Amino acid sequence: MGEIMLRLSSPGNSRIVQSDSFDVNYGGGEANVAVSLANYGHQAYFVSKLPAHEVGQSAVNSLRRYGVNTDFIARGGDRIGIYYLESGSSVRPSKVIYDRAHSSISEAKPEDFDFDAIFKGADWFHWSGITPAISDESATCLLEACRVAKVYGVTISCDLNYRKKLWTPEKAQSVMRPLMEYVDVCIGNEEDAEFCLGFKPDSDVNTGNTDSEGYKGIFCKMMEEFGFRYLISTLRESYSASHNGWKAMIYDGKEFYDSQRYDILPIVDRVGGGDSFSGGIIHGLVTGMSQGDALEFAVAASALKHTIPGDMNLVNEVEVLSLLKNGGNGRVQR
Repeated sequence: MGEIMLRLSSPGNSRIVQSDSFDVNYGGGEANVAVSLANYGHQAYFVSKLPAHEVGQSAVNSLRRYGVNTDFIARGGDRIGIYYLESGSSVRPSKVIYDRAHSSISEAKPEDFDFDAIFKGADWFHWSGITPAISDESATCLLEACRVAKVYGVTISCDLNYRKKLWTPEKAQSVMRPLMEYVDVCIGNEEDAEFCLGFKPDSDVNTGNTDSEGYKGIFCKMMEEFGFRYLISTLRESYSASHNGWKAMIYDGKEFYDSQRYDILPIVDRVGGGDSFSGGIIHGLVTGMSQGDALEFAVAASALKHTIPGDMNLVNEVEVLSLLKNGGNGRVQR
């Protein structure tokens, strides 16, 4: 459940101020996860609200194109959220500009959705911290969705996904901490844990220090406070806009597991990298993988996403398993 947005990107690595046209894509945290899961063969449904006009329909069609069921998307309101993306390179970081105020989902109400129909027979419900950050109305819808999901015994995962352009740490914690009582699988990174929940790990990604030992202490504290089934952190080493190290760790309350590390150079498009990770971990856990195997699948899936333009990770299970088995030698597949 979340917002799918119209993405307008300056072509290649050009700056917005020098662009005469934009590349058009659709995407958004939870929508990207739904596409990943559909690509892995799951029945994935996206819950949102979009205007009934042609741009809203185009967003719906973008999900249908990749096999996501759109039966639970409410229609109404005046506009779809937009974001502008300027892709950085080397020492120049990427930049996102939001134009999403008064979007349909931001003004949605719980009565726009039949949550009993949505969650009856469902196995898993995923949301991110972006959804309650959009508006108080959206946060109210999400709270009701979580409540009903629990009634139906649905597993709930949350990608904390802190966005400083949407809310402050104080506002985020006042909303997110109460929502954690519904969450079984919590996903995030060091910034998310600090600003959404108030837990700061002993690490500094800006200097490349993502040693998992710095995370274990707060993992234990977070697990004790919220009782998650799994607690997961991605560990990104940002050397430049074009070069990242990428790995993750998972904790089930008993054992920690650290994934292998990927050196991603050059990055084609890192937007949606975290969403592709969430899709991978959900796939692994739903299909009965061990926590270690599920984590390795998720990290590999996300590494592949960094090579694909657009928000969505357009790879299948076989391709992810091939990377795990054979490594990323880049040889032509014939």
